[in-house]
Amino acid sequence: MKPQRIVLALIAIALVAAGCGRESGGNETAEGGGSSGPAASGNFGNLTSVCQPGAAKSASAQGVTATDIEVGMFSDIGFTKNPDYVDAAKVFTSWCNAAGGINGRKITTNLRDTNLMEVRQRMLEACREDFVLVGGSAALDGLGVKDRLSCLLPEFPAQVTQSANTGADLQVGPGSSLSETVNPYSGMYEWLTKEAYPNSLGAIGMINGDSPLTKVMGEKLTESFTASGAKVVYSDLYPAAGVSDWTPYAQAIKNANVKGLIFLGDFRYLAKLEDILTSMNYKLDWIDANSNAYNQTFLDGVKSSLGTQNNIADLNGTAPLDAAATTPAIGQLEQLFDQYAPGSPITYQVLRAFQSWLLFARSATSCGDNLTRACVYNTALKETAWTGGGLQAPVDLSRPLTEQTRCFNVQQATTTGWKAADFKPNNGQFRCGFTPYKYTQDFGKPLTLADVGKSLNDLK
Repeated sequence: MKPQRIVLALIAIALVAAGCGRESGGNETAEGGGSSGPAASGNFGNLTSVCQPGAAKSASAQGVTATDIEVGMFSDIGFTKNPDYVDAAKVFTSWCNAAGGINGRKITTNLRDTNLMEVRQRMLEACREDFVLVGGSAALDGLGVKDRLSCLLPEFPAQVTQSANTGADLQVGPGSSLSETVNPYSGMYEWLTKEAYPNSLGAIGMINGDSPLTKVMGEKLTESFTASGAKVVYSDLYPAAGVSDWTPYAQAIKNANVKGLIFLGDFRYLAKLEDILTSMNYKLDWIDANSNAYNQTFLDGVKSSLGTQNNIADLNGTAPLDAAATTPAIGQLEQLFDQYAPGSPITYQVLRAFQSWLLFARSATSCGDNLTRACVYNTALKETAWTGGGLQAPVDLSRPLTEQTRCFNVQQATTTGWKAADFKPNNGQFRCGFTPYKYTQDFGKPLTLADVGKSLNDLK
């Protein structure tokens, strides 16, 4: 592969994994400060004492002193210019430190900017300095998992991307991902093709960016759809750098009579494709824009087609922003962003990252003065109905995610913003109880401690 094509393929990987890049427009530090005003409450949603004052005295582990905790946070921000994980870290640590920190210890975030290709370099740095990793993601995260396990570094990621890291050992609380060994979108697709739009069951289309990551995603979804009785009538790849004219793709979709379209790639390109489809007067039953499009940037880009095309996104059991009136945790998160990061949007990535920070902090606070990696990791695994204070549907963190029934919730892009679709929720704002389809093909497996000659007994 020529160097230029390699770069373009990597761009596609980064954009699929972390959403479309946007300029941060300011400081890219993840450092969280305190507050000059009265002490903040350490309660969040239905969680109490997530952060609190205390009199910690010991330097109990690497990255932990009597006054501070050094936490690593991975991001491709140097490459994508997407500050979502940085924003989430800043807001959480600012709020938590203002509430007293972790039993009096201040959280300091070390931003590990992988710049896409420097995952292993940043992981080796984290192994030397950080207590744990929290609230981050890297498109090529599989490149660092072996080193992370070798140095026994627990991880509370916001998102996971590659199969080697998805569900790897010493990892707690990642959200659903197409890199799992099961299809986390099974529930939504079952609803779409057999309830809401049954005519789409035999007319599924798929268009992917031409990169190793998205191509594997397409293969996985094709297997899952076929097993469910659906038929993929159109599947194509587009160049990772996009195309100047999407008309040939739109015409092929129309010729194949596609009713339900899945788009994997930069959602800016999806907006351009939809403009062509709309100009052809071709309306699909639904378009899966995926959760990375859950932001205002996508709505602005696709505004000319919002009245025609039906864009949806499965948030995988993550509470949506339009639930603020009935979900105190969403309302509180919005208030915290207004206070600590005014003007910064709350995206799907932010919602996932904030939950990871909450899980880490709640677990660390429970450990008291003797804050160790073993304690914070094992404490997190005791959460059998984790909701992030109300930011997501309940998840049993004591069991592998692949062995659990799931919840889904579908958002629909409208001219007035993202709104809940009529997906027949049965558990508040979620629809719960579906079992994800398990792939029969071997798409890769997560690494274990045994793969690096370690065991849980080595975690201290």
